Amino acid sequence: MKIKRRKWGIALVTALAIGILTGCHGAKSSSDFEIPESFDESKAMEITFWAKNDTNKTQTAIYNKAIEDFQKLYPNITVNMRLYTDYGKIYNDVITNISTNTTPNVCITYPDHIATYLTGNNTVIPLDSLFADEKYGLGGSELKFESPKVSEIVPEFLNECVIGEHHYAVPYMRSTEACYVNKTFVEKLGYKLPEMLTWDFVWEVSEAAMAQNADGTYKVNGQNVLIPFIYKSTDNMMITSLKQKGADYSDSDGNILLFNDETRNILLDVAEHTKNGAFSTFKISGYPANFLNAGQCIFAVDSTAGATWMGSDAPLMDIAEDKIVDFETEVMTVPQYDPENPWMMSQGPSICIFNKADPQEVMASWLFTQYLLSNEVQIAYSQTEGYIPVTTKAHKDPGYQEYLSLEGTDNELHYDIKIKAAKLLMDNTEHTFVTPVFNGSASVRDAAGQLVENVTKNVKRKKTVDEAFILALYDDVRALYHLDQGKAALGGGKEDLGELPFASKVLLGAIVIAWICIAFFWLRDSFRQKNQNNA
Repeated sequence: MKIKRRKWGIALVTALAIGILTGCHGAKSSSDFEIPESFDESKAMEITFWAKNDTNKTQTAIYNKAIEDFQKLYPNITVNMRLYTDYGKIYNDVITNISTNTTPNVCITYPDHIATYLTGNNTVIPLDSLFADEKYGLGGSELKFESPKVSEIVPEFLNECVIGEHHYAVPYMRSTEACYVNKTFVEKLGYKLPEMLTWDFVWEVSEAAMAQNADGTYKVNGQNVLIPFIYKSTDNMMITSLKQKGADYSDSDGNILLFNDETRNILLDVAEHTKNGAFSTFKISGYPANFLNAGQCIFAVDSTAGATWMGSDAPLMDIAEDKIVDFETEVMTVPQYDPENPWMMSQGPSICIFNKADPQEVMASWLFTQYLLSNEVQIAYSQTEGYIPVTTKAHKDPGYQEYLSLEGTDNELHYDIKIKAAKLLMDNTEHTFVTPVFNGSASVRDAAGQLVENVTKNVKRKKTVDEAFILALYDDVRALYHLDQGKAALGGGKEDLGELPFASKVLLGAIVIAWICIAFFWLRDSFRQKNQNNA
């Protein structure tokens, strides 16, 4: 009995040591979904689809039509849609439902959020093997519709869906940020728009616009209200500024590099121009489009996905008709620090699939996800706003090309600002970037925006914002988003600590070799003893 226990003990220790050597220190493993031999079309299935919609009835109609058309192709699949008005609400509901194993089947979301979903056990399906499957993969032979091939998805957009070593999503729509400019007011102030906006130009014009008449109204618009420069997404503002400056933000290992000297310099600039009334944010003052369309803003930075709200003739408006001011709108890239090396944020929703006990149910989810990438859905949805389709297959479609060519022929489907916004992204795809994705990266993004918001708010409250204030602000924001240790909070999940250091591998290797030697000599002595006893 003692000999057997010793043998098992040696084998166990050796296996454990080898397992440590071949694995990642603290890493959570993930295996590809095992694809069934075929999809069972005789089995009735229901899948849930969670999506975001900004009360845009046209987008809702496109979703409904996509579901209806898909169900005609696969009558055994019923798709139940649930619409949200905010991606944050989708994120919160998914997190809540992970604990009760009631996640949706298909979800439109962001990679930052998926990274947190992955802290659950096999929660989100890695899609790599599904991509490549000959029958049911992208462009597969057994599909009942034309799905794009992997090579027909814009590479930059597909790469955004990689977390660790796997694709955990497919892109759905893509947009970027644009600066919607009141060109009429810029020229009235004596300036000419450059080919590409710079931060210096935007700040200079914004300050010049603060000149007032004797009665307190502003000279440029004759009104009592003017905020020359409004930025909607301050997290994007900070992250993009750091990227343009070549400064640190975070890395894929989860290291938080945001709180640096360049961040401080950006915040001091924001404070300076806020003090003069030249700058504000969406959270503090309101929706940039409302100010722009009322002649109360000159530079309004917002997503290209919001283009139908921008301009004097915008088909969507949140202000009364008598408040609209007539002006010429220019759609430009966001301000740059180095116009010779421009950078802008790539943004837009992606689609992930949640794991379920029944592989056939997962396959039904995958088929529906692919249908959302078909030309019919991609082109129709992109035409509702300044999005662009995520596939080159859709870009080359004659119908989409005709849509782009009809820019400005009406103020609805072919609204010029909307199509200009889409073209802006198509012309600058190679200048787009995304931030590193890891469990907790959403918190770092929120922290970046919070820095700008707090500085702007405190300046408006007449508080002194200097280097001492910013150092204290760094500590406050670190604590608020649990970034105190230099890494993002992991929300209860296991942290991937990466590979073991080389020295640790050597040490563990020596231990393994030592145990193997001990086992060898022990077994040799045991055989010798046994042979002597039998002699």
